[in-house]
Amino acid sequence: MDLSLLQSVFLFLLLPLFFFLFFYQNPTKKPNSTGLKSYPLLGNLPQYLKNRHRFLEWSTEILIKTPTYTMTFQSLGQVSGIITANTLNVEHMLKTNFVNYPKGTRSISMLEDFLGQGIFNSDGEHWKWQRKAASYEFNKKSLRNFVVDTVQYEIVQRLLPLLKKASKKNETVNLQDVLERFAFDNICKVAFNEDPASLAEEERVGDTISSNFMKAFEEAQNLVLRRFLDALDVTWRIKKLLNIGSERRLKEVISIVHNYAMNIIRSRKERPAHQYQDLLSRFASNKENTEEFLRDVVTNFLTAGRETTSSALTWFFWLLSTRPDVEKKILEEVRSVRALNQNSDEIFSFDELREMHYLHAAISESMRLYPPVPIDTQSCKEDDTMPDGTFVGKGWFVSYSAYAMGRMENIWGKDCNDYRPERWLENGVFQPENPFKYPVFHAGPRMCLGKEMAYIQMKSIVACVLERFEINAVGKDKSPEHILSLTLRMKGGLPIQVRERVDAIN
Repeated sequence: MDLSLLQSVFLFLLLPLFFFLFFYQNPTKKPNSTGLKSYPLLGNLPQYLKNRHRFLEWSTEILIKTPTYTMTFQSLGQVSGIITANTLNVEHMLKTNFVNYPKGTRSISMLEDFLGQGIFNSDGEHWKWQRKAASYEFNKKSLRNFVVDTVQYEIVQRLLPLLKKASKKNETVNLQDVLERFAFDNICKVAFNEDPASLAEEERVGDTISSNFMKAFEEAQNLVLRRFLDALDVTWRIKKLLNIGSERRLKEVISIVHNYAMNIIRSRKERPAHQYQDLLSRFASNKENTEEFLRDVVTNFLTAGRETTSSALTWFFWLLSTRPDVEKKILEEVRSVRALNQNSDEIFSFDELREMHYLHAAISESMRLYPPVPIDTQSCKEDDTMPDGTFVGKGWFVSYSAYAMGRMENIWGKDCNDYRPERWLENGVFQPENPFKYPVFHAGPRMCLGKEMAYIQMKSIVACVLERFEINAVGKDKSPEHILSLTLRMKGGLPIQVRERVDAIN
């Protein structure tokens, strides 16, 4: 039997089966109350594939319609996991029954060649002692001061001059790109005291090593995400085994990232560690930590700090362009704090930033609607039942959608889709929300250690920029589309026009 005849037989026998599986809906099985259809054997997989490009909106629409605010996902003939926007469920998985909801082998295996066994990609005892060590360092005043100094330098020496130049030349600037480069310089300095100078164009000329590292790091994050979006786990595993396609490229860019980090680690051993305040030096002071572990520490913190604040601020500045009333209140507060403290510097101190309650509320409200990490996933270790009555099986994935939760009327009220910073204020003082209602910085034992640092960076940028410039988003009347990287990025970036304020300080 020749090859063409074999192909004909194959198509004759299998095409009707595929047609049946994809397009035939069992007439005895009606769509559930959310309208989510389940197909024989394939479950919800066809609908997922159809809506994968708009996954956040699709899943949010379903969760809003569901009485329990929890949806069960079925594929290949069996339930594989749940997605929830129920605050009680979120508290259950992130705190009450925390030990039953680890990262899990599936998630860890997808990220291991990039993040290794770092704090954001480990479970159990290995995670506990990393968390303890990191928490100890993050609570030190010396690290906080180092972060403040690093942010202030980047603002004064690079960000403000860049915007001033754009203003004078009447140039359109992609603010998302600017903020991402700012964040990359900042987190590299905090993580291992190296400055890629990606925001300083004149310094980047010819600096191919740092430039390649930044590009490789971004590409590695995006390629890793593809694994999570694949309908079947076996897809990326086969490509990795055969070293083809996106997996081959992922291997190449991970090698660039790891080699860059390793060179820094090895050169650091030749210098006295006490000279530095960065995270690498703090962990390297423990002689028991291997080079591979230190590499994983650096890579994990770079991942956490590179896109999160830049994503949050991109959406914030777009929202601000549509709300001149909010911008006016922020500017009044910033100038009031400066006047009260008789501050004539270009930047603000940590204590001055803490006095900016309305700014804190405005940024928090922006992240409620556009959380940097819109959806987070754990795994179920043993069979369990959620507070809303949803059964969760051993080995299932369990995701909570911060993006959907920010749009839930039962959580935030009838104005849940409105941008209203005042909801965070009581007598003008910022009031934090229950983290299980607002899991933007995660919650429970895995609560983000860099939360305070993130607010320092974001508030510093906004206060210094708004005091000097008017930021107008191009096409601000049209809601931007988003793309899912490891964070919620704005599709096409955020083009802005910058104009120096007439009454800006000199």
